[in-house]
Amino acid sequence: MHANTSLDQPIVLPMSREEMDALGWAELDILLVTGDGYVDHPSFGAPLLGRWLVHHGFRTGICAQPAWDRPDDILRMGRPRLFAGVTAGSLDSMLAHYTAFRKKRSDDAYTPGGQAGARPNRASIAYTNAVQRAFPGLPVILGGIEASLRRISHYDFWSDSVRKSVLLDAKATAITYGMAENSIVTLARTIETVLEEAGEVDLRALRPRLAALPGLVTAGSRDDIPPDAEVMELPSHEAILADPKQLIEATRLLEKQVHQNKAYAIQETGGRLVMVAPPGPLLDTAGLDELGGLPFTRLPHPSYKQRIPAADMIRTSVTTHRGCSGGCSFCTLALHQGRTVRSRSRESIIREAEAITEVKGWTGSISDVGGPSANMWGAHCAADQSACERASCLTPRICKHYRVAQRDFVGLLRAVSDVQSVKHVRVASGWRIDLGLTDMEALTGLVREFVGGQAKVAPEHQADSVLKLMRKPPFSVFEKFLDLFDRESKKAGKKQYVIPYLMSAFPGCTDEDMRALHDWLNQRGWKPEQVQCFIPLPGTAAAAMFHAGTDMQGKPIYVAKTDAERLRQHAILMPDTGRPPRSGPGGRPGKGRKPRSGKGPRPRRHQG
Repeated sequence: MHANTSLDQPIVLPMSREEMDALGWAELDILLVTGDGYVDHPSFGAPLLGRWLVHHGFRTGICAQPAWDRPDDILRMGRPRLFAGVTAGSLDSMLAHYTAFRKKRSDDAYTPGGQAGARPNRASIAYTNAVQRAFPGLPVILGGIEASLRRISHYDFWSDSVRKSVLLDAKATAITYGMAENSIVTLARTIETVLEEAGEVDLRALRPRLAALPGLVTAGSRDDIPPDAEVMELPSHEAILADPKQLIEATRLLEKQVHQNKAYAIQETGGRLVMVAPPGPLLDTAGLDELGGLPFTRLPHPSYKQRIPAADMIRTSVTTHRGCSGGCSFCTLALHQGRTVRSRSRESIIREAEAITEVKGWTGSISDVGGPSANMWGAHCAADQSACERASCLTPRICKHYRVAQRDFVGLLRAVSDVQSVKHVRVASGWRIDLGLTDMEALTGLVREFVGGQAKVAPEHQADSVLKLMRKPPFSVFEKFLDLFDRESKKAGKKQYVIPYLMSAFPGCTDEDMRALHDWLNQRGWKPEQVQCFIPLPGTAAAAMFHAGTDMQGKPIYVAKTDAERLRQHAILMPDTGRPPRSGPGGRPGKGRKPRSGKGPRPRRHQG
């Protein structure tokens, strides 16, 4: 039976047999298991992919935050016909549970009531095991940020060890990595074809067919790789265990694969071969517009009795684009979403703003129009990216082939402001200040009209040697931005504050570097109330540097590794901290005697 390509979108994706019956669905084609509560909003991965799969004719249900020690919740809607998809949710589950000092967090913004503990540690593994117990022999496909960034051997901060690919630890069928809309539809159609040909899905027979699909990670043999494919050999898991510097090389090659979009990356692990196919085709402007036009309610599933904090934060936000050209070494965005920026059309964004005005609880304010870096909307590369060797389009300086659209972005914001019943439009996402400074007229408009009292920017540090390791612009860029921000805020007659994201204990950062940052803040009367202590996120270049004790070229650097060393650096900016502070992701911004230091609650940062 083929998927029904004329399938209507339900009001919400089903989470129970009763909801399936109301839709006339005798069975699901695909079950998506997620560590987040179900919020029907395009910022939540499982509902986004669920809507997309329904759009392509696959009956898809959501199993949100199921019990992982028994199969009851997963069994609720019956065995899906094709496969189960598993994601830890919007954050790596270990990051969701533990602070930079490995202390348990007391809340989870993606859970009803904000309660901690609704998802397990290493959720990709736990949920996969639960699905396999519930439905023996069913293909289980991992996805989302946790699985995507752990697709090869990676440093795990919470166990202080190098772990092998989560595909092998979870014993899953495959991983869809990165932004998986096209990959997951191709995957579903492939499994459906196998089912029609053989009458059943044999996992051993299926794996070679999946290995040929772009955007997937599978385990198998070299014979599974298409004969004409370019192959990039990564250091083996055992080589990385023997020599931490090999993790630098593996990370460098994986970044190259993502950016150049060509080769199979393969890694030997305990006699098995992990095969990372080249990235799948990403949604272009037309595809993103099509996705953005799906009928999301933007609200939590009606079965919930308690608020989901993250849903409140993003209810009236609009995501304008995907991808991040910055390539910051501590951030997961470029490795997960890609370095190429893909932007929605102006018309699609305005249509979404109009739809937001119809959502229950509308107050007249669009809380955010942005993305990974808000003012990257419309940016593109004018060169052949497949031949580019740069890890970042923006550092050590903005590439001559990189085209920005700062004036168009401000024009977009003004167009959203003109939507009927919209009173206020804000840019709450972080900005790239180096891009802003390429067009002073556009930056002036952004500061005067769309700050909303607080501008979130990420200088991260004051020491240029540390900023270079972070792949961030020199600190002088931030100082130039501050001068313009103060001047234009005064001209507009507004009291506005800069919310600077700052980081302690980054690889290569010494106590002297932290004291220099403290002195700079002190000269301006800034007293930061919250500073993020660096957390090595799996798969990132910064995590590799942290583990290896070198920069990406193999040169030794100082690394504050122990909790005592990390806390000492942190305390230089947070002298009143008597115990390890709650840090990243999230918290509160600086608050000081001068208005630029800002005040008020700070939303959680992107993972990275």
